[in-house]
Amino acid sequence: MATPAPVYRGRLAPSPTGLLHLGHAKTFWTAQARAQAAGGHLLLRNDDLDAGRCRPEFVAAMTEDLAWLGLHWVEPMITQSQRRSLYRAALVQLHAGGFIYPCTRSRRDVLAAISAPHDTDETDEPVFPREFRPATSTPLPPLTEPVTTNWRFRVPDGEELIFTDGQSGAHRALAGRDFGDFLVWRKDDLPSYQLACVVDDAALNITEVVRGEDLRQSTFRQLLIYRALKLNAPAFYHCPLITDERGVRLAKRHDALALRTLRTAGHTAADVRANW
Repeated sequence: MATPAPVYRGRLAPSPTGLLHLGHAKTFWTAQARAQAAGGHLLLRNDDLDAGRCRPEFVAAMTEDLAWLGLHWVEPMITQSQRRSLYRAALVQLHAGGFIYPCTRSRRDVLAAISAPHDTDETDEPVFPREFRPATSTPLPPLTEPVTTNWRFRVPDGEELIFTDGQSGAHRALAGRDFGDFLVWRKDDLPSYQLACVVDDAALNITEVVRGEDLRQSTFRQLLIYRALKLNAPAFYHCPLITDERGVRLAKRHDALALRTLRTAGHTAADVRANW
């Protein structure tokens, strides 16, 4: 007898570091449409690990704006800052498996080593130089509590990773060339986006991750974490990005295109959705 397919579970995962804009809105609306088409539902996750930039007023604004747009999710909201013990347990597992190593190199060091004087792409990590990583024979120091140094995942150089994007088909990347060793834990004792995202999506039984295509490269890194932690990866669907009149992708600095600004100006949710 065939095993029934799991119930579709998607998620909305805004970070409260500013007001949500039209790009967020379209991606989240796509997530809801895919959940509804599959007869499933969405969770709402508050990605508030960046304590220096996240603010309570943005949490309130994002829930109000999402509801105004017409999005629905299963209560209660999941808050990442309350789930640190889960991320720490995953870090311990990666450490025990020898998948990670401590690193004192800064982003500036990496950019200087790869001759990239201008850090123009803040959405992705630069490829970490192989000469910066310790030899595999180097004894691995224990994890401290709290963590006071960066820890990186050692990628399997030369391995081709492949996944099928629900929006754009097959994508391939070569570890060590297209992306390098990446952060899983930061020296300020917080998990990286890559690790926290994997741990939460697995623990919450997410079946499909819908997000912007600027995060497509992160999928390859996350697939390595899923494998190292012996977890099943979800499906992925990366949405095309919305750009401004100059062709620049929207960011939270685009206040004029923030949902809150549009609401205040008298636009309705139907007005926003009509442009899609």
